[in-house]
Amino acid sequence: MTHAVVTEDSLTGALDRLVDRVRGAEFAVVLSPDGLPLGGSRQVQAKLAEEISGIVAGLLALGLAATRTCDAGELRQIVVQMSRAFLFVATISNGTILTVRISGDEVEVGDMAYEVALFVGQAERHLPIRLETAAAARSGDSGAQRRLG
Repeated sequence: MTHAVVTEDSLTGALDRLVDRVRGAEFAVVLSPDGLPLGGSRQVQAKLAEEISGIVAGLLALGLAATRTCDAGELRQIVVQMSRAFLFVATISNGTILTVRISGDEVEVGDMAYEVALFVGQAERHLPIRLETAAAARSGDSGAQRRLG
């Protein structure tokens, strides 16, 4: 069993700051490797977190299939461009997944891509735990050397 060493409030605060730094950012959610919501910015209610979890699971499956087919290394980020919004999905080295949505006429996509990369690079400050998938826990794999991809 994994015990968090950060509080939900500190993760929420980190995600709030991420959303606050980029014009058009609406919400941010961090999911476990199994897709369970670990925390979200202030705009995220339980229903939205569950919906995002399902969407991200599908996107990650496609992204991981692409990495296997293209043999181009680990999956790092998926960006979905819609007519009125962008959804950024980034893998974090400890197995967690960051998802951020931005929308509006004056969105700063480059700024958000930078902020997502910065958050992922500093994730150990916000998520200083090594999470593992339920399948790995059952098989006895510690997950210490495993990354998404």
